Amino acid sequence: MTAISILIGWQAISFIVLVVLFIISWTYFDKRYKKSETKVPTGYIWTEEISIDPTTGKKERVYYNPDTGERFYKEE
Repeated sequence: MTAISILIGWQAISFIVLVVLFIISWTYFDKRYKKSETKVPTGYIWTEEISIDPTTGKKERVYYNPDTGERFYKEE
């Protein structure tokens, strides 16, 4: 094998790895703030806290899960 074919093979492998990492990161990137749910999940309790989403300006009620400590935001 020549040095050129080794270099091209290395670049192809690097490109494939980069594409795979991009797809994985795009799929699993920080889903905490993606609001795909409209119903409050089970185990969450209502709180008096209301926040205003700075990007949309909409009011959101905060629900809290005492078992996990997670918070859920539902548009009012």
